[in-house]
Amino acid sequence: MVRLIRALVIAAALLGAAVARAETPPREVVADLAPTGRLHAAINFGNTVLAQRDPASGAPRGVSVALARALAERLGVPIEFVAFPAAGKVTAAIEANPDAWDVAFVAIDPVRAAHIAFTAPYVVIEGSYLVPDGSALAATEDVDRAGVRIAVSGGSVYDLYLTRAIRHATLVREPKGPAASFDRFLAERLEAVAGVRQQLVAFAAAHHGVHVLPGRFMAIDQAMATPRRRTIGVRYLRRFVEDMKASGMVAHELAVSGHPDATVAPPAPVE
Repeated sequence: MVRLIRALVIAAALLGAAVARAETPPREVVADLAPTGRLHAAINFGNTVLAQRDPASGAPRGVSVALARALAERLGVPIEFVAFPAAGKVTAAIEANPDAWDVAFVAIDPVRAAHIAFTAPYVVIEGSYLVPDGSALAATEDVDRAGVRIAVSGGSVYDLYLTRAIRHATLVREPKGPAASFDRFLAERLEAVAGVRQQLVAFAAAHHGVHVLPGRFMAIDQAMATPRRRTIGVRYLRRFVEDMKASGMVAHELAVSGHPDATVAPPAPVE
């Protein structure tokens, strides 16, 4: 354990040094991504694979937080985190106010692309279902049936996807975020709840009488994002994400935050 901790500390130091050595981006990139002189980074604490709060200090941590800090360091500007309880709240904020945040960490979806420009994904996770023990739903393919009610976090990428994909079951949208959708699943005795696999597995471990179905209904491509009008900035972000994946930084941050089972997205071409 001591060797592991020492190795992680050394790796973190090397990653930090690499970020510090990175070439300072052109002035127009900084102006596009941080027009106020401060980088406002939207963090979705509803997805615990990507972001968490330190249990002792409450400070933000996780792979998306680390990426935001690394970007701010490259841009040479201070960072300000804008906290949200769910991804749907992140996207709703930019629809209501185009200056609500400068960068965000949300899953790619064509509906969101109306207002947001995305990088290639940096992490790929799975959307899955949790059901009560004894349920007649034995596989992911069984869920889309008449009479099946699926709790879902309103505005999440899996809500958007299931809205297009589900033909017979009914989606029960919970506006307060993923944790509230789990509670609603229990309180209303719904037939299933959709969510990120890691969060469903953790919920099943803490609650008797439920289990996660095998398989997935979608792959969730988590990416960095910025408002669509920031065309200079998004080109830089696309290169930045590929640098962070190639350096091992994304894999390292997933491991130290307790999510080594999340998959680092494969390399993607950049302009």
